[in-house]
Amino acid sequence: MTTPSARVGRGEGSPALDHAIARRAAAQHGLVTRSQLGEAGLNADAIAYKLKVGRLHLVHARVYAVGHRPPSPLARAMAAVLACGRRGVLSHRSAAALWGLGPRWRDPIEVSAPSRKRVEGVLVHRSRTLTSQEVTVHFGIPVTTVARTLLDLADVLDDRALARAVNDAQLKQRLRLDDLGALLADSPGRNTARLTPFVEGACGPTRSVFEDAFLAFVDEYGLPRPEVNETIAGHEVDMLWRDERLIVELDSRDYHDADQPFERDRDKDADLLVAGYSVVRITWRRLRDAPAREARRLAGLLAAASSAGERSGGPRSNPLPERRLRY
Repeated sequence: MTTPSARVGRGEGSPALDHAIARRAAAQHGLVTRSQLGEAGLNADAIAYKLKVGRLHLVHARVYAVGHRPPSPLARAMAAVLACGRRGVLSHRSAAALWGLGPRWRDPIEVSAPSRKRVEGVLVHRSRTLTSQEVTVHFGIPVTTVARTLLDLADVLDDRALARAVNDAQLKQRLRLDDLGALLADSPGRNTARLTPFVEGACGPTRSVFEDAFLAFVDEYGLPRPEVNETIAGHEVDMLWRDERLIVELDSRDYHDADQPFERDRDKDADLLVAGYSVVRITWRRLRDAPAREARRLAGLLAAASSAGERSGGPRSNPLPERRLRY
């Protein structure tokens, strides 16, 4: 620690001092705090001089950008965390953006801290329950773990956005459902009921808003939940009722591969038919505009398949050998 009498009182400092400040800033997305400048050897006069000549730029109270204002959302997030003190961590929608879960970067930046400190441009959530096991570092920024982030998101997102965040976390292999389940069990008084179905549900993660909407439709109309994104006859299928040998493919330019060739879809359907599976294709428009009709169709197909399975003494058998049709 540099003694106060030895601290730099004018602005010039030394190359070694400037390099030390630059190294600290480089590890924090171009930012330093006033206390870190003091630890490096700058006093109030030296800080004021560097602000005057443009070597430092005030971002938040006691938080400075070195050299220029960094424009990236990561820098803005780091600045918000630094402004909230040593125990501040990125959280809620901002943490989700950092982890790549659903919501994009948006203002204000959200930070959790032990006290509700007022910081301009930052939404500070007071949290006295945040433990060290629920905090990590990602891209150099202190942030809530993925499981804790999802728990916080359950307080602020609607059902569709929350489902997308959970599924994105699974698809990107950032979340183990066992870890989420353990956190829910240790979080009395929190809004855990919204996340419990994801832990207890049998289907795998979805890949799109369309798939989320389809599962919500299945639940709303009391249909049995399908398996999601399973591989049958060498093809990944969207929704699968295995015992009934029924597949639903979700077709939409907005929520499916826009460049997927028409012929490849039909080739896939033919392979699945040869393997003994019926394929129903549902568009986003039909699901949105006529859900009751689609529910009646699926309920009828599932009931017919179950009846056929009961008559044959088990799930519907494969009527043809599994092979690729030639055209």
